[in-house]
Amino acid sequence: MSEESATPDLVELTRQGIDAGNRRDLDAVMSLYAPDAVSESLDGLGFAWAITWEHGLAVHYIAGMDIDAVRAAAERLAEERG
Repeated sequence: MSEESATPDLVELTRQGIDAGNRRDLDAVMSLYAPDAVSESLDGLGFAWAITWEHGLAVHYIAGMDIDAVRAAAERLAEERG
């Protein structure tokens, strides 16, 4: 019996996400996320954003130059959802 990891290959998932993004295939990108994910990102220029998803739809979008405030808002949203 082969021993396969239950943990997804993060490198492969990242490649799939980048490839899907380059194809502008939003459905493929979204298929990599949990249906109720909270994601956050920094753009490298000091701009931050956070998105809360429900059933594959963005329901909250928070963006701004105050990275700590955006992160705190994302954490609050995640806590509210349990």
